[in-house]
Amino acid sequence: MYLTGVGPRRKELLDKELGIRTYRDLLEYYPYKYVDRSKIYLLSEISHDMPFVQIKGRILSFEEFEMGKRKKRIVAHFSDGHGMCDLVWFNGAQYIYKNYIIGKEYIVFGKPSVYGGRIQFTHPDIDDASQIQLDNMGMQPFYVTTEKMKKAGITSRAIEKMTKTLIAKLAEPLSETIPEFIIRPLRLVSRDEAMRKIHYPKSAEDTQRARLRLKFEELFYVQLNILRYANDNRRKYRGYNLKRIGAQFNWFYSHNLSFELTGAQKRVMHEIRKDMASGRQMNRLLQGDVGSGKTLVALMAMLIAIDNGFQACLMAPTEILAEQHLQTVKEFLQGMNVRIELLTGIVKGKKRRDVLDSLANGTVNILIGTHAIIEDNVRFHNLGLAVVDEQHRFGVAQRAKLWNKNDNPPHVLIMTATPIPRTLAMTIYGDLDVSIIDELPPGRKPIETIHKYDNQTTSLYNGIRQQILLGRQVYIVFPLIKESEKSDLKNLETGYETLCEAFPEFRLSKIHGQMKDKEKEAEMKNFVSGQTQILVATTVIEVGVNVPNASVMVILDAQRFGLSQLHQLRGRVGRGAEQSYCILVTSHKLTNETRKRIDIMCYTNDGFEIAEADLKLRGPGDLEGTQQSGIAFDLKIADIARDGQIVQMARNEAQKIIDADPDCNKTENEILWRRLKELRNTNINWAAIS
Repeated sequence: MYLTGVGPRRKELLDKELGIRTYRDLLEYYPYKYVDRSKIYLLSEISHDMPFVQIKGRILSFEEFEMGKRKKRIVAHFSDGHGMCDLVWFNGAQYIYKNYIIGKEYIVFGKPSVYGGRIQFTHPDIDDASQIQLDNMGMQPFYVTTEKMKKAGITSRAIEKMTKTLIAKLAEPLSETIPEFIIRPLRLVSRDEAMRKIHYPKSAEDTQRARLRLKFEELFYVQLNILRYANDNRRKYRGYNLKRIGAQFNWFYSHNLSFELTGAQKRVMHEIRKDMASGRQMNRLLQGDVGSGKTLVALMAMLIAIDNGFQACLMAPTEILAEQHLQTVKEFLQGMNVRIELLTGIVKGKKRRDVLDSLANGTVNILIGTHAIIEDNVRFHNLGLAVVDEQHRFGVAQRAKLWNKNDNPPHVLIMTATPIPRTLAMTIYGDLDVSIIDELPPGRKPIETIHKYDNQTTSLYNGIRQQILLGRQVYIVFPLIKESEKSDLKNLETGYETLCEAFPEFRLSKIHGQMKDKEKEAEMKNFVSGQTQILVATTVIEVGVNVPNASVMVILDAQRFGLSQLHQLRGRVGRGAEQSYCILVTSHKLTNETRKRIDIMCYTNDGFEIAEADLKLRGPGDLEGTQQSGIAFDLKIADIARDGQIVQMARNEAQKIIDADPDCNKTENEILWRRLKELRNTNINWAAIS
């Protein structure tokens, strides 16, 4: 089938700029907005700040104005019988004079503006009034195009014409992709009706019903794939049955735990115990703000593994964080007969050989380390539980190596301090069970967040000095954004020198991503040990160590950070019992969106509330953690941030299918499994989700 208006050049541009290669791609390139074309405005009703409007009248005359070499501005003086306006073009004189006739009635559609005190329309859409039936015009769709496409004449209107031509050629209804037994109870329109009305609606109700159907379909297949994958894994990997709660766990709980667990920690611990004793492999995501007690919960899970005759490991993204986990675990297990070892790049020679030998013969109970744990020469005697801290810092292939360290895959507990909104968690981590610690330990004071402008350095420096004189330490963070690394790095270096001059009585450390790992580790250790009072850094400290003595986090150019990133940075302080502060420093010129971000940070410390707000402000692709995990969202019409109810509805329906047809072989579901197979090589990096 040949599509009128799409020659070789246009075909190439559509592919290169928008990824449109097939008729299906064109049909699935949806409008981003609509304008009601059924209403005609009088010129006397129009003001320059109105959106797109439609007028009806006649061209009275043309006028030309020279604009430099071989350039002309063509103006048509237009009247609707009640007033006058100008139609303006900056090129295409030959086309204009050939196609638009003085005295003939036209319908003009465009965005009004004012020039020289008169309403004008620049490069408007013009239709012959005798050929247009207003009742049939309905809602005009608008499509996103690029500058390159516009220069080649592929405007929104051109895409609209292509799509309408294609729809007109579809004599047969489009084949259905969802069975009637799902469509009918949810009152969804057919795929054919949805696809026709999304591009050619007669009313706002048409667009709503079409969008609901297409969003549901998109999200339903995402959820069906995730749940099918999770179901297959559960049946394939039985997992170790770790039912016994024995001497190590009981001794720790009775003697070493000097405080009461929070209600949230108890609830999560119950969920983990149930998983580990179920006889199927645990795949659980443990979410909780910095300082909520995730490591303690993970440690208790490790003790259950040890009581059942298994080993456990904890993998951290950096050496310094692995060392801190080692120190924390050793303090918790003081006096207990549990052997804990470290395996990072700095463990070498005889010590490394001893750790590896002891791990292989089973005398090491808990191994804590970095990606060194997944090296081929690291062999466990019987690994029963793998804990991964901040898993988005590890690639899929790296994690898979850890799962293969035993005959059967170990139970898996993934910890993250990045709060993930529920709808996003259902999509990114849909194959994992999710536990949330949403309660801070008693005695912790909420961090006070203050907004300051960049001309208030005197009061800022005075506050910093006051805190250091009280014996506290301070983080000062500069932005380091990839697009402008050189200038940002210069800002940090200059800023560091300025701060050294401002605080000559104190010692400062400096960390940024361009430094060698050893240099960063050394500078961080100086700060952790208290040898330096101020740490000047970029966001490399975002997933960092526990410095209970640090009570102030200053974030410069805070307008350049996303909400989740600001919240992660703020979580570096507030680890001790003292009052902590987060100072967000910005310029006076802030966009409305930035001001909202700053206000939310000052208003709440709730990570999940912040993550929900961030999702709505920025969309899923920008959220901290999703990019690193390799999950590329390419949903064509659904919006994870705003379509939470549809995500839930889609998941419920997908779960019903998996429950009723776990082997994917029932005849009534054949349409679903066939469609899922078609989609698997398209819009989402499915493997990364696992």
